[in-house]
Amino acid sequence: MKGHLKERSPGHWSIVIDVPDPATGKRRRKWHSFKGTKRQAQIECARLISAIQTGHYLEPSKTMLAQFLERWLEHMKAQLSPKSHARYCELVRKNIVPLFGSIILTKLRAEVIDAAYAKALASGRRDGRGGLSPQTVIHMHRVLKKALGQAVKWELLIRNPVDAASPPKASRGKMNTYDLDQTAELIERMRPTRMLVPTLLAALCGMRRGEIAALRWKNVDLTTGQLAVLESAEQVGSKVRYKMSKSGKGRTLELSASLVEELRAHRLRQTEELLRVGVILSDDTFVVAQADGTPLQPDTLTQDWFRKLAGTSLPRIRFHDLRHAHATHMLANGIHPKVASERLGHSKIGITLDLYSHVLPGMEADAVERVDAALQAAINRRTKTIG
Repeated sequence: MKGHLKERSPGHWSIVIDVPDPATGKRRRKWHSFKGTKRQAQIECARLISAIQTGHYLEPSKTMLAQFLERWLEHMKAQLSPKSHARYCELVRKNIVPLFGSIILTKLRAEVIDAAYAKALASGRRDGRGGLSPQTVIHMHRVLKKALGQAVKWELLIRNPVDAASPPKASRGKMNTYDLDQTAELIERMRPTRMLVPTLLAALCGMRRGEIAALRWKNVDLTTGQLAVLESAEQVGSKVRYKMSKSGKGRTLELSASLVEELRAHRLRQTEELLRVGVILSDDTFVVAQADGTPLQPDTLTQDWFRKLAGTSLPRIRFHDLRHAHATHMLANGIHPKVASERLGHSKIGITLDLYSHVLPGMEADAVERVDAALQAAINRRTKTIG
């Protein structure tokens, strides 16, 4: 097996490799374009010959990264939820492809990927107002790594160039939520509105937006004061589907006496409201619904939240941050993290500890004081007994 170089122009070479066809024995030529010095071209020629001899050679391909990613997205459609697939499509088409989608797949290198990440951080926003957040670039990195990992499995690449790339490190931003006084004010401000019950379920139960939108009366037992979280509403565009909750399994939440009373009053109001439009409330009726009983879309709930919040003096936070408020209030009041984790529906207690680590130092100090007080009391009792 032989190879030689042809200089096409200064710094541009054709690497020509003679390969015998195993079926006919005739010579076949493989042409590769290369840019660099003659010495670099000679090294690349030797590498290609070695790759052919060891079975790691890939035929020259003109497939661009953008073309491959579209093929991969189609492949992933059956393996992802519609919402996750939509997110992958958004990251690929709006963030990755504009940066380096025109590069030939087999010529993609770690230095090119790192340069694209740097550009995304500096000026990656589509509205031209600066760069993307480190977390978004990390998501791009994860999607690209998964996609090119599939390219290796399909034998379109020898190795995954993303493995050698360096994504940015994301520092967790400050968690925005409400303290107990603000939560109390919020509930009173939402009381005259349709956002009262969603607010109560998020702030007093830690339920997710999709879980609230999917909750039906058959999952609420006002006699025992329990609520079963079994489904979640997932919205992609204008379509909504109901699926298992995020952790993949249901959970049962204990309701406070005050929340049970709030839900009793809400059920009575909803019954009267539905009767006015000729609808009878049933176990399958959604707890949070439109005036005619039709389900409320998750995006609609978010939009209504921001409209109602704008009419208050409270800090502007996301509806999801009410879930963080519930977790913070539990931990700050001495509730064991395992209990908080199960109530929030986290798959592992480590997720809870990581998310709410800002609360734990205060808990530790309180625990130290309690243990110390108990120990001193024991010492005093022992001293009196001996004396």
